[in-house]
Amino acid sequence: MSDKSETQDVEKNTPEAADSAEALELHESAGEELDESKSHPADRDTAGPFDAAEVPAMRPYVDLGGIKVAPREGLQLRLEVDERANRVVAVSLEYAESLLQVQAFAAPKTTGLWHGVRRELTQQMAAQGASAVEETGPLGPELLVETPAPAEQGGTRTARFIAVDGPRWMLRGVIMGKAAVDASARERVIDLFREVVVVRGDQPMPPSELLPLRVPAGVQAQRPQGDAAAQGGAQPA
Repeated sequence: MSDKSETQDVEKNTPEAADSAEALELHESAGEELDESKSHPADRDTAGPFDAAEVPAMRPYVDLGGIKVAPREGLQLRLEVDERANRVVAVSLEYAESLLQVQAFAAPKTTGLWHGVRRELTQQMAAQGASAVEETGPLGPELLVETPAPAEQGGTRTARFIAVDGPRWMLRGVIMGKAAVDASARERVIDLFREVVVVRGDQPMPPSELLPLRVPAGVQAQRPQGDAAAQGGAQPA
């Protein structure tokens, strides 16, 4: 994210997208045991996504509060804002002809959230007429979701949900664009996701609560230029 290519915008989300970015809600279905184990690659602590305690203090990052993003050439960063609550609810990263939307959530110290969130997503997608197919990716289980596009556009919209359970947090990503369906582009976006640093902090927070995000100094709020981020944000948590 060089001086030539870097952009940092604050996007104001639709109410639907803002609603979905609130704290995750997990509901245990009757007769089903909830898998509370942590879901993460074996090399998470050395290859990311990282906890703030695992990276050198002097390494340069774009500091967004609960999330830090590593600069790289060709990366464009946009923040999404809930206008009603006047707060940042997600970080969208445009890279390699793709869009990666990331959010970090508080989690228990010894148990994870992703298995339960994935099941909840699958149920909610089915209720909305979308399909959600579980696949195994480099980070572990992920969901490939296809949602019917508006009638005037036709076809479907594809998004891929990924997540990693870390120390007292879960980092979730939604991949859209080329990387959602193209393995080569997805590999580059996964590398970007693994460079993210999560700043959980010491304050007590209930599990599944969204970690606070903030607007860096000098970044002005702008209205959205398109609906890509809203499409990703509209996916229920």
